[in-house]
Amino acid sequence: MNVIDAGKRIADELIAFRRDLHRYPELSFQESETAAKVGRQLEALGIAYKPGVGGHGIVADIKGGRPGPVIALRADMDALPIEEESGLAYASARPGVMHACGHDAHTAILLGAARLLREEPFAGTVRLLFQSAEEINAGAKAMIGEGALEGVDEIYGLHNLPTLAAGMAATKYGPLMGSVDRIELTIEGRGGHGAIPDQTVDPVVCASAIVMGLQTIVSREVSPFDPVVVTIGSIQAGHANNVIPHRAELTGTVRTFEPRVQEAMPARIERIVKQIADGYRCTAELRYIRQVPVLMNHDACVSHVDSVLDRVIGAERRITAAPTLAGEDFSVYLERIPGCFFWLGSGPLEDADQACGLHHPRYTLNEECIPLGASLLAAIALHRLAASTAIGTAAGEPGRHE
Repeated sequence: MNVIDAGKRIADELIAFRRDLHRYPELSFQESETAAKVGRQLEALGIAYKPGVGGHGIVADIKGGRPGPVIALRADMDALPIEEESGLAYASARPGVMHACGHDAHTAILLGAARLLREEPFAGTVRLLFQSAEEINAGAKAMIGEGALEGVDEIYGLHNLPTLAAGMAATKYGPLMGSVDRIELTIEGRGGHGAIPDQTVDPVVCASAIVMGLQTIVSREVSPFDPVVVTIGSIQAGHANNVIPHRAELTGTVRTFEPRVQEAMPARIERIVKQIADGYRCTAELRYIRQVPVLMNHDACVSHVDSVLDRVIGAERRITAAPTLAGEDFSVYLERIPGCFFWLGSGPLEDADQACGLHHPRYTLNEECIPLGASLLAAIALHRLAASTAIGTAAGEPGRHE
């Protein structure tokens, strides 16, 4: 099968399906309509599936003609709480909700891969994972908790990248995306009149010192060769200009690029928060919430993806991905089984680096990436199953790889 031509033949249908999802986006763990639409597509293909896995997730197996390994392909389905400003004819019909990350395209791509796989004989099984709640770093854990990875040997996934031209792809060995942790802080002092600060213990001043103090972790406690971000994204304190409040609430995010650095961050943050608060006569409560680990690709799986990309689109259209501290809960799958996650170009063919990025209200996607993404996922699964089955057969264990 020429996977590129096969993908192009179904391009119009995949794009139409993506546009429908784009017009009717749903937030994390609310993707009931999206899941129902996916289910109807799978039924039309004659693919049995299990709905309601880890929220509104769907698990579907496409079984080959002979026994073999199980390769999983994953797409996420949820949208973001963003008011769309793209101006598209099929822009979101739901105020304040937008597919600003392209999960609508990912869903269409995986359905396209399913269609292509149905046309091709293979040994083994391809498991399709349509996942809820990636945007809140909860969907992968929920699906794993309900058995989505049982029996799976390897997993592959992609994410569109609007700052990379459509037709391109980017891979990276080892860490590709950062860990994601959440911090919540409650600073308590003693409120009072804004004109009599000496009779108060001001939690706003304390919170300000903590925000600045936390940055010394990055600048003075972690090697400059180990990327770390500590961002305080919200501060809530008081309601009147002439009142010193009793309490300040802060939330933030912590990103790292090495598991050992991620492990050390809670103690570092706890020490700085508590000691600064003590110095300002306040008390501090830190809630450190681990969300997802560093997204760590597995070398053999990256090598496989590279070989497929070179064969399907040409080595000149594959580049090495730049690392990013943005997070992805695909990393939770990769903690448990080997796999690879890669970028699929979804930007304009010229000046893609100037395009609006992911999570932007004017984000748009070059829909040429949709049939190509379907072709690539199908080819990755087919070639991996063929290679793994051959290895297992040579080892005297048909259908399993070492």
